[in-house]
Amino acid sequence: MQRILSTYLFVNRRLTPAILAEISRFGITHVELFCARGHFDYRSPELARELAGVLRDANLTVHAVHAPTSRDAGSAREGGTPLSISNPERMWRLEAVDEIKRALDLAEFIPFPYLVQHLGSSHDEPDPRRFDAAFSSLEHLHLFAKQRGVTIALENTPGELATPANLRQFITDTRLHDVRLCFDFGHAHLEGGVVDGLETMRELVVTSHVHDNHGLKDEHLPPLEGSLCEGSPSDGSIDWHAALKLVAVTGSQSAFPLVLELKEQPALADPAPPSASLEIARRAFDRLEEALAAAARGEEAGA
Repeated sequence: MQRILSTYLFVNRRLTPAILAEISRFGITHVELFCARGHFDYRSPELARELAGVLRDANLTVHAVHAPTSRDAGSAREGGTPLSISNPERMWRLEAVDEIKRALDLAEFIPFPYLVQHLGSSHDEPDPRRFDAAFSSLEHLHLFAKQRGVTIALENTPGELATPANLRQFITDTRLHDVRLCFDFGHAHLEGGVVDGLETMRELVVTSHVHDNHGLKDEHLPPLEGSLCEGSPSDGSIDWHAALKLVAVTGSQSAFPLVLELKEQPALADPAPPSASLEIARRAFDRLEEALAAAARGEEAGA
């Protein structure tokens, strides 16, 4: 299993060469870059060139880039005014498209195969006008991305708009056959269940986000915390035994890349060294590999 970490773990810090070197030191080989301008300024060609060199020096490959979700650039903290490609107001929708194009321009300096994209925010209703707006945005964006060797992967998010069923139906209805899906385990757990959501999306999934929660809010906790035994307590409440049976192939391999998308805990955040958070990530990767191997053995045994 490739060890792929989203830099969302450090979204409230500047993405420095020291942090990237530490990520590599903990045995992680691939990253998903989270586009928040307080985290790193993806709009700057100079910084993109510098980042490309830093990634090379750290022996890190970029698996994906997460499209920006906010238009605010000031603080390194999350938040700000949402960017939405499904906004029915043309002016705001075009602003979102332009910002996402700036993120796609990173491919000129740092090759990456996937752009993970939200359809809208968690508060958006599944209004036909929003799906029409998203189609208009993606018609342009997927061609822009394709010219740069990038595939757009729509992510299931909390709320009624971008559920697994709605995303699958959206691609069917629009015939945007170059667009694929990113399955977010934690979000699916909040909105109807991981197994049902994955079964709905699986055919079009090219990447994923792995994290846990208690079913009430998007906590981005480590998966399989505590124990690998089925039915035993863990820090979150996803049934990883059932979920990983759907993605296990052989050994510790999965049917699609598993990208760890954790949130840094306040006690471990800046100015604490990043190594404490990365040790949590490393243990999570160890547990995932062990659980995948167990799931694969179960399938082979006819379980």
